[in-house]
Amino acid sequence: MEAGETPLGEVLARLPPLRETIALHGLDARKRLGQHFLLDLNLTRRIARAAAPLSPGTVIEVGPGPGGLTRALLLEGADRVVALEVDARAIAALQELLAAAGGRLQVIEADALGVDLAGLGPPPRRVVANLPYNVSTALLVRWLHGADGLADMVLMFQKEVVDRLVARPRTKDYGRLSVLAQHVCTVQRLFDIPAAAFVPPPRVTSSVARLTPRPRADRLGDLRPLERITAAAFGKRRKMLRGSLAGVFTDPTAVLLGLGLSPTARAEELTVAEFVRLAGALDK
Repeated sequence: MEAGETPLGEVLARLPPLRETIALHGLDARKRLGQHFLLDLNLTRRIARAAAPLSPGTVIEVGPGPGGLTRALLLEGADRVVALEVDARAIAALQELLAAAGGRLQVIEADALGVDLAGLGPPPRRVVANLPYNVSTALLVRWLHGADGLADMVLMFQKEVVDRLVARPRTKDYGRLSVLAQHVCTVQRLFDIPAAAFVPPPRVTSSVARLTPRPRADRLGDLRPLERITAAAFGKRRKMLRGSLAGVFTDPTAVLLGLGLSPTARAEELTVAEFVRLAGALDK
């Protein structure tokens, strides 16, 4: 037991190892669910510590699988963990942990894409998750729309997704996701996790990032205009903006010149703030 460990740590230590839980419940990782299980408690606790403080409030985990990160969140002091899991096999595998958690864990069988996080528990709400690769971007965009209800997010993605989240203008990774994420949040890459740490190992390195919503006054109240602008601009990123935005504005050249932007620039040349100004023009 580590220094400062709560009595819960002793209870959790008596649970079967995660590999036994996986075998007992036939919880082989399924590609269609984007599952890759992280079983190393040192790594899962590192992720949990990166999200500190975990109390008071609610910690929301998506795709707990056999419960490796869930155990770490409880060990690191989370008062309330709500785990959203779509796989019925994992729901069964989490029952022992649920019983051991002494009321600090709630497991909900649901697709996170259809869940309003604001209804899952009292604030501050933090999302801490090893996201399923196949829905990670869709989940993040949904949560960016609901950033008012979140204190922060500590999330694991494929490394290439985090490369996009932190990318700067005029780089190959800079795109729609970069603009949306950086407008709503401050984004910080924390650390990488090698493929060999997972069961089964994916073909890519994973990265953990922290996203902290900016003050409400510093971001758009409605992200939809920014989504539309960036989808058009980066959907035809090789085109000049006067061409890529032709389906958005009746006269994109006039709009761009009115904002002090070059009609011959390409999407990757604009800063996040400049895209926000374009979204403001669309909103008007």
